[in-house]
Amino acid sequence: MLFFTSRTFFHCPSSDFELHGHCHSFWWLMNMVILAAQVGRSRHHNDPKYSGCFECCIKCLGGIPYASLIATILLYAGVALFCGCGHEALSGTVNILQTYFEMARTAGDTLDVFTMIDIFKYVIYGIAAAFFVYGILLMVEGFFTTGAIKDLYGDFKITTCGRCVSAWFIMLTYLFMLAWLGVTAFTSLPVYMYFNLWTICRNTTLVEGANLCLDLRQFGIVTIGEEKKICTVSENFLRMCESTELNMTFHLFIVALAGAGAAVIAMVHYLMVLSANWAYVKDACRMQKYEDIKSKEEQELHDIHSTRSKERLNAYT
Repeated sequence: MLFFTSRTFFHCPSSDFELHGHCHSFWWLMNMVILAAQVGRSRHHNDPKYSGCFECCIKCLGGIPYASLIATILLYAGVALFCGCGHEALSGTVNILQTYFEMARTAGDTLDVFTMIDIFKYVIYGIAAAFFVYGILLMVEGFFTTGAIKDLYGDFKITTCGRCVSAWFIMLTYLFMLAWLGVTAFTSLPVYMYFNLWTICRNTTLVEGANLCLDLRQFGIVTIGEEKKICTVSENFLRMCESTELNMTFHLFIVALAGAGAAVIAMVHYLMVLSANWAYVKDACRMQKYEDIKSKEEQELHDIHSTRSKERLNAYT
């Protein structure tokens, strides 16, 4: 037996009674589903409230600057990784210096390594707050240079302020990109230091009887007159290599370096988006001037034609 609907058909065998009954049930269920879908589609198609809401949703989705949204997400992720992991890595560095290298904070206003670390932490707080605001500003700029917003607010507001705003953001984003390149290069320094320390710990476990030393003076952490050296034969070095604090701090610096690299990529992405917005606003301004000239010429031609028609009518009468 053969049953069919408006879109497909089903063949029900007549030999097996049980299978025949299941086929009837399935055919009835499919017809009810298709009928309900067709009724719902016709009801929504005829309902002006539904069609208006649907068009509004499509228009809102069309007004989202997806390129700016991707760049903003990448920027926030990179800044969060850099600031969060960098702050914790600096705190771990302070604990390592105080516990295993037996360094202490100097009294007074002396600029030592601990004061520098505190300054870096405050810089991290400022970076997190500044780029949170900057990402919001870039998203707003992306919204106002989108075609759907242009249709809502007209050409005048876009082309008058849009070119100045886009040019300003391009210059500012380029400077921030250079700054993040410097931050990335600077973050690679502690990664290199901890990599050397991690390599010394690994070589000590692999090579028996190796006497390796790590002097903080070669990294510029302490002055030449201070001797803060730790060797593999000392108990502090063995405890430091066996602790999870060294490994955690090393990997936190690596993640912070990756976050700074992600911020650089986000800045490059923003430069491409802003350049495209600049070209869009520039073309919109030129198109607006062309439309103004065209409408003015059409109005002049219409006035000339109406004048001639009146003259002919007067001459005829």
